[in-house]
Amino acid sequence: MPERVEPPVLLSRLMTFVFATALVVLGTLGVTLWQLFPLDRPQVFFLTTQPRPDMEVRLYAMPLKSDKINTTELYLQSFVKEYVKARNEIVRNANVMQRKWGNGDDGVVNMWSTPAVFEEFANTAMREALMYSDVIIDMSCTVEFPAGGVRKYRADGLTWEATFNYICANNDGQLPRKEYKIIMELEKEDETTIKWGERLNNPLGIRVSRYEIQSGNGDPLNFE
Repeated sequence: MPERVEPPVLLSRLMTFVFATALVVLGTLGVTLWQLFPLDRPQVFFLTTQPRPDMEVRLYAMPLKSDKINTTELYLQSFVKEYVKARNEIVRNANVMQRKWGNGDDGVVNMWSTPAVFEEFANTAMREALMYSDVIIDMSCTVEFPAGGVRKYRADGLTWEATFNYICANNDGQLPRKEYKIIMELEKEDETTIKWGERLNNPLGIRVSRYEIQSGNGDPLNFE
């Protein structure tokens, strides 16, 4: 006769299976959370219950620092990367480029630059060419940062060095890859005011006050 399994033994086996399954699920969740922490791209937002288009936000110094990670440094590093991309990357959409490179309130480069730095950018050959209303863009360019491509240049935390590869392609195919090195200085004064519309794109009111090309044979936007 086949061996009969008593109810207590069956219940014990069932509980063992459930416990083992729970351990596997908890282990998987633990590994996932470990890979997600710490985040290397901090985001800062302003929250309000009654926003108004004409509202101004007054900014004060905020020492975001812990024993394990300097979030202010990570934010500035992320800002430098995003600025270089916004200033140099090109897509084949005239409306997108003219909005991003325009001198209006929604122009990202304008929002993130001091007037002097934006004026230098506005005089580049590529920017001038893309501002025409009927322009047709027949090329695209992307920015790629190597490992460690963005680092502090001075101990003040406001001067950064960015090394990146500039990869462009037109209707004939990909153009030769170029490498550039940029020195950028950031400025952020206490009690800076920003427009309400800038609260997401530039919540700390940081501006690029110096954009100097160290190597790469001139500004990427002045190539032939």
